[in-house]
Amino acid sequence: MVILFSQARGLPVVTAGEAAELGTVDALTIDASAQSISHLRLSGTRAKGHAVLAWDLVRTVGQDAVIAHCAPTAETTPTAAPAHREALGSRVLTDLGDEHGSVKDIAFDPTTGHIHTLYTTRGPVPGPRLIGLGDYALVVRAHDPGHPG
Repeated sequence: MVILFSQARGLPVVTAGEAAELGTVDALTIDASAQSISHLRLSGTRAKGHAVLAWDLVRTVGQDAVIAHCAPTAETTPTAAPAHREALGSRVLTDLGDEHGSVKDIAFDPTTGHIHTLYTTRGPVPGPRLIGLGDYALVVRAHDPGHPG
């Protein structure tokens, strides 16, 4: 099973034990080197300074809510989190410099956060081909890693 970034945005984030609402998913931050989600950016949080939730605190992302293991701590504040780069709508370039459209959506594993597929305006790209995300573009390998040429 996979979830799309567009489906995760707007979901409430609640703790597993207390069902305390922590906020609403505003954005998902990608760690391109790991080809996975590193943090959730939250809006509507009650406690100031807890607008970022590290992925390791996420139990799963469901159709109706994100379930967190526990409430975030000081380590998950925005100062400790990596810079956020918006992937949806980003220009896509290959490592050879070729255009590959722009990102329409991203499918990820709701338990591990690993990127499954990047859906671009020029077709799907397997998640393992993701190698970078910056202000200018999202960069993917031109070819699958075990299939040269």
